[in-house]
Amino acid sequence: MCTGCMACVDVCSTRAIIVHDDIESYNAVIDNELCLGCNLCEKICPQNNPVEKKEPLGWLQGWAKDEIRCRGTSGGFTTAIMLSFLKNGGMVCACQCVNGEYIYKLTDKEYDIWRYTGSKYVKSNPTGAYKSIETCLSMGKRILFVGLPCHVAALKKYIKNAINLYTIELICHGTPSPRLLKKYIRETGIISEDIKFRNKECYNNNGYACISSKGVLDYYTLAFLDGLIFTRNCYKCQYAQIERIGDLMLGDSWGSDLPKEEIKKGISLAFYQNTKGKELLDKTELYRFDVDLEKAKRFNHQLNEPTKKPKQRKIFFNMINKNRKFKTALKRALPKEYFKRNVKSMLIKLRIKKPTDMPYGIWVKNN
Repeated sequence: MCTGCMACVDVCSTRAIIVHDDIESYNAVIDNELCLGCNLCEKICPQNNPVEKKEPLGWLQGWAKDEIRCRGTSGGFTTAIMLSFLKNGGMVCACQCVNGEYIYKLTDKEYDIWRYTGSKYVKSNPTGAYKSIETCLSMGKRILFVGLPCHVAALKKYIKNAINLYTIELICHGTPSPRLLKKYIRETGIISEDIKFRNKECYNNNGYACISSKGVLDYYTLAFLDGLIFTRNCYKCQYAQIERIGDLMLGDSWGSDLPKEEIKKGISLAFYQNTKGKELLDKTELYRFDVDLEKAKRFNHQLNEPTKKPKQRKIFFNMINKNRKFKTALKRALPKEYFKRNVKSMLIKLRIKKPTDMPYGIWVKNN
């Protein structure tokens, strides 16, 4: 049930721990010859020692200014808050793609914020981030950490003095191993390592091209949205509930009652758990609207329960472990969805069916 938060790796003074990724799951492995028996790794693990969860104090929906909103995958709340925090003298730590690797980076530079923007449908690596944040906090810096709930929990276990630490947890439906994404990208023949997973800017010729036909999901995204390819721990996620651990929780406002033209542009959903979370919202220029809590929970199942593990997942990974292609494994595991997707693609190519605007999918930067 290891989430791959890497807190144990950062806390170990003898580097006795590695986290093994076997594509289906993560597992922290200890080298007994290097281990001192201090048990810090067990104490810091949020899977073994869960962080206290709290009911939200308030909730709302809305979006940021157009120039921010159009570059994000939702309403732009996350990017706007990071920029505001930076301009007010703080530092931000979030995930970005560097040479094909999804890592956390601590920064005080605005250009990094734009690299943080956008969804990442893959597990990211926070190794080193906890130590960097601890060091900067000890110097009196204000830090904003934006990440998955399991990473926020690990940071809260790691940091002892969190007075100047602010945390945003993203609503997460589950994450696949980066090895699986690399396998898929390699099999498509893509060379570019600059990837977006949801891209509203694609229709404005921003230099990105979809690896699939317009209006049709690529095979990786199809498997992701079906919940087929997450690591095992995600199907028993302890954070998939309305009670949360961060100062602020952000996601998409699915099922919104706001006008359709605004829904198409993207609407953010926000829950603040305490005064820090409310402060992050209040100090950022945002367009804010009321949202119905029960409806928000109904359209975001991760606010109620984890993603259910599909029965076909075993079929998929049996194929992957036999070194079959991603496309072949998906076809065997989800034949109906696979053929439906391909028929739709053919109808669009024959101009029998019109493609609909679809921000979902993998987009790559043109070289």
